[in-house]
Amino acid sequence: MRAIISVSDKSGVTEFAQGLSRLSFEVFSTGGTKKALSDAGVPVKSVSEITGFPEILNGRVKTLHPAVHGGLLAKRNLPEHMQELEKNNIQPIDMVVVNLYPFVQTVSREGVTQDEALENIDIGGPTMLRASAKNFPDVIVIVDPADYDVILEKLKSGEISLDERKRLAQKAFQHVASYDTAISQYLRQDETGLPEDMTIALKKLQDLRYGENPHQPAAFYAEQRVAAVKQDSGITRAKQLWGKELSFNNILDADATWGAAVDFAEPTVVIVKHTNACGLASHPDIAEAYRRAFSGDTVSAFGGIVASNRAVNREMAEAMRNVFYEIVIAPEYDADALEIFKKKKNLRILLAELPPDYGNAPAGYLDYRRVKGGLLVQASDSLAEKDIKLKTVTKRKPTAKELEDLLFAWRAVKHIKSNAILLVKDKMIVGMGAGQPNRVVSAEIAAKKAGDKSGGSVMASDAMFPFPDTVEQTAAAGATAIIQPGGSIRDEDSIKAADKYNIAMVFTGVRHFLH
Repeated sequence: MRAIISVSDKSGVTEFAQGLSRLSFEVFSTGGTKKALSDAGVPVKSVSEITGFPEILNGRVKTLHPAVHGGLLAKRNLPEHMQELEKNNIQPIDMVVVNLYPFVQTVSREGVTQDEALENIDIGGPTMLRASAKNFPDVIVIVDPADYDVILEKLKSGEISLDERKRLAQKAFQHVASYDTAISQYLRQDETGLPEDMTIALKKLQDLRYGENPHQPAAFYAEQRVAAVKQDSGITRAKQLWGKELSFNNILDADATWGAAVDFAEPTVVIVKHTNACGLASHPDIAEAYRRAFSGDTVSAFGGIVASNRAVNREMAEAMRNVFYEIVIAPEYDADALEIFKKKKNLRILLAELPPDYGNAPAGYLDYRRVKGGLLVQASDSLAEKDIKLKTVTKRKPTAKELEDLLFAWRAVKHIKSNAILLVKDKMIVGMGAGQPNRVVSAEIAAKKAGDKSGGSVMASDAMFPFPDTVEQTAAAGATAIIQPGGSIRDEDSIKAADKYNIAMVFTGVRHFLH
């Protein structure tokens, strides 16, 4: 039995090779792997002894040879294949153990050059993996060190089953596919627009108890992403300090909560329920920001998720003591705040890293939405505030205080499901209507939620007003200013209604639909 071993990730490989040697495998290797095996006392030969040809071009060519690929691709049950091997003095190769150059890690380093990146594109490794995986009934292919012990035990007890070989082959093809995806991403990163063909590479972080409902199996995957600059990874890379395992719905809500919190530069607290921000407030004092966010909808906050873009201090934790929350997310926690949270045994605590330049414009990313049989792909809603040209369309301009609240409301409404209406006062949500098929109904819900707090507030709408009825609702609620995209053929009707009630109205020229 013959095995070729050439790995980038050398964890456990010497022990595995020693195990193979004890099972009478003849081990061949190249470069750094050969040295590591030899240093560990493993009887190992150079792949050059198979090919009869030296490594050339600084190691770029070493396994690309008929003696290697003939030995891998020959079907043992076809006499003509075996006769050809014998005729050409080629011996079968029974196992390939390969994992590929660390391309993602290399190109993610700051200042990496194109030459360095290109040198970390593996050619021989993927070729051997594909060849051995194609011929998996005859060749065992291993890419994951986690499989070493399993395979050794099965080799000791007998043959490797066809199902097991097939499982290993699938992993090999997926390993190569993810690798090629990373290379494609790197070469594409300076291009604009969306490519004609695109693959997405995902790595499983964990299995979940279930999906949206208990009868739906689910798992959490991280997108493999190559970038020259650091990007926000949301809660995907957040660290859970304690608490129960996160569920499918927890992760969806936590992502929405943290995404809203880091969209603001000022100290901000967000409370989310079912992916909608039911409470959101900014204030120099983070504890006060929490109290204001909570006051926006004290009923809906129960069982929600809280995110703070500043360290959670003792005062904020004390204010949260008597409310049931599923999760708290923050970039930092004071020690005494954690002591308070430890008494809430069902509360999950997540430590998340603030994205670069948070509060200005979020890092752009591709947003994927699943439909049956395909994906919808769009650029993220990451327009910077400086790129929005505000236009006052009414006789009265907003005051400085109104404008401050309008800009806050416009940033906040992006995180509410369409049709979305927000009422905001003093940089906090006082009323919210979301997800209604009719915008007027959303406005009615927002006003009802706000109650007496709606007087003197400002209103934000994620999309234009097709009729002046939403302005009428705003006036009835006592709001004094509106921010909305504009662009309706009936804009003039809404402008006249706003002038009638002395409401200042500002157009943004862009909308914030969130479906």
